[in-house]
Amino acid sequence: MQPIDQQRKDDHLIHALKQHAVSPNTANTPPTSTSPASSFDNVRFVHHAIQADGIAQSEISLTTQWAGTEHAVPLYINGMTGGSPTAKHYNQQLAEIARETGLPMASGSMSITLKNPTDCEIRKSFTVIRSTHQDGFVLANLGAGKTLEDAKKVVEWLEADALQIHLNRPQEVIMPEGDRDFSKWSDHIQNIIENVGVPVVVKEVGFGMSRESIEYLIQLGAQTIDISGRGGTNFAQIENLRRDHLDFTLLENWGQTTAESLLESLPYQKQTEILASGGIRHYYDAVRAFALGARAVGLSGHLLHLVDQGGVAAGVEFVQSTLEAIRHCCLLLNARRVTDLAHCPIVLTDELKDWATARGIDYLELALRQ
Repeated sequence: MQPIDQQRKDDHLIHALKQHAVSPNTANTPPTSTSPASSFDNVRFVHHAIQADGIAQSEISLTTQWAGTEHAVPLYINGMTGGSPTAKHYNQQLAEIARETGLPMASGSMSITLKNPTDCEIRKSFTVIRSTHQDGFVLANLGAGKTLEDAKKVVEWLEADALQIHLNRPQEVIMPEGDRDFSKWSDHIQNIIENVGVPVVVKEVGFGMSRESIEYLIQLGAQTIDISGRGGTNFAQIENLRRDHLDFTLLENWGQTTAESLLESLPYQKQTEILASGGIRHYYDAVRAFALGARAVGLSGHLLHLVDQGGVAAGVEFVQSTLEAIRHCCLLLNARRVTDLAHCPIVLTDELKDWATARGIDYLELALRQ
């Protein structure tokens, strides 16, 4: 029988794969009437038939910058798993995709390595990322409840270029064995940012962020924030399925979507680097995330599903075709750089417009951008 920590890691994998197998999207198929709904569908671009400064596709650059590094492509593989033999298998495959496509890659939460510091096999389920993706940009991952000493350990073990600190209050609350004390999070985050010695990305795990949270994280020193909204892997649902008492089904739609969270981040995008993850279904969601100010877009659940079904080759094909399609959209929108998409005029509709109205966000200004 597996130790409880390793079993939890495998439970997360099993349930995440089931979620993404329910309505799998092919690599770059546009949403249809049967596709899972997303608030990204409420973002429309203003089409210009001709512009004075027209560009050629050969001029387009997908380069972006975040966490102290210039990255050749605006995608990254977000933290998903680690801590068991099964997780090691997936991490190795994901790291192979990252190596073949040049994507940065984050590990899943490495807290289990701190609980089992002498277990080489648990540690290898994470360090396989670095041994496979030797020259790539790799991020370690820890929860906000961990200390500076903990952060330094996992960065060293993974030979990480940066550290993700994840925020996951809803998951912890619903998780049967979850943390019930969040009183030290702020102190830990600030101390780690100031002293860990590598760039830090503070991220949600799929419940999104409010502008109040973003503003507070900036006060704590956060220079890169992944708003990671609702719409992808649903950890509230996963943890609820693991419970044997107290049904939290009513909390399974908790939080802001990725598009809503990007709207919340608009006033702070000159002060901090905003990354977007959570429910990115295809290239068009990525393009709309860039238009809402994201420096880069994280892939996780859908990519994990593709790897499970088709191996490394399927994941590489998805990433390459996504990047190719993003480049075509840049040409369509007359954007020489992928970061120029943040200046394209967009119109918000339906629920996303309602969110902007309720939160006092000037959505009309977005439609008039030049």
